[in-house]
Amino acid sequence: MKMSIPLYGAALLALATLASPAAARERHSTVTGAQGQTVTRDASRVQGDVSSSSTGPNGKTTSRLVDRQPGHTTATLTGPNGQTSTRETTRQP
Repeated sequence: MKMSIPLYGAALLALATLASPAAARERHSTVTGAQGQTVTRDASRVQGDVSSSSTGPNGKTTSRLVDRQPGHTTATLTGPNGQTSTRETTRQP
């Protein structure tokens, strides 16, 4: 059975899309409690790197950043009062 040129092109495009690097994923959520206070959270992920932040009902924000490289990962957390903590890990082959 022969494929028509447009169908063949569509099949190649679909395969190329599947083989491309992962697209960025982003999420935004808001939760409202029983007393009307809200908490928001934003998160994104691009090829293993993660970035997220949460803002509580008092307006203070916390954040988390993770940078993944082959054999090395750095995670940085920032608390609501601006204090920062960083953790680095290295993998041996």
